Amino acid sequence: MVGGLVGAKLWYVAATGEWGSLFTRGGLVWYGGFLGGALVVLLNGWRLKVPMRWTLEITAPALPAAYALGRIGCFMVGDDYGVPTSLPWGVQFPQGLPPTTAGSLAANYGVPIPPGATAETLLAVHPTQLYETLLMIGVFMVLWRLRKHTRGTGWLFGVYLVLAGTERFLVEFVRAKEDRLLGDFTLAQLTAVAIVALGVILVGVWKDKAVAPGPGLSGAAASTRGRAARA
Repeated sequence: MVGGLVGAKLWYVAATGEWGSLFTRGGLVWYGGFLGGALVVLLNGWRLKVPMRWTLEITAPALPAAYALGRIGCFMVGDDYGVPTSLPWGVQFPQGLPPTTAGSLAANYGVPIPPGATAETLLAVHPTQLYETLLMIGVFMVLWRLRKHTRGTGWLFGVYLVLAGTERFLVEFVRAKEDRLLGDFTLAQLTAVAIVALGVILVGVWKDKAVAPGPGLSGAAASTRGRAARA
């Protein structure tokens, strides 16, 4: 949790240059949280003598489930939403961060004000938070079914990277964003492409190579068996 919060905050500051946001509640980026959290988890695994590939393997199914839960929080506070839409499931966020008024969307995300609308007109937007929640629940279900695979250690984490990166890349097309770098592509999409590429590499490299669990996991398993026997 600590690594995730620090990483998410540092990524936001690096991307926006808003140094004053270091000590505010807002201004967090998921990719930064992912990297910061992953670094601390890997370091803790090293401290407990758990091989890195085992750490990645056993945490893979939990990551999309946690992400899905986090996006529900985004929906409840009204941030990380999409561009305006006329679809029947479009959602208005009158107290969002920022509100989905025509003026606010134009000022923050460069969304053109629709004809006949004023700056105060409240617009419905894509609930991209819920799109991601549903998609990542699907990713969790896939990884949970694959958790007993016979591939190499860490293979499941590579699959997670491919699925998670693909999901984020696609959702970004309807997100209200201001960090578009190459035409319609955002910084998050460029990061997603790198994550998918890394996932493809790990799936290929680790598909047939098993790693011993190491003394950390072996000791924990032995201790669990001992307690069960005494009970």
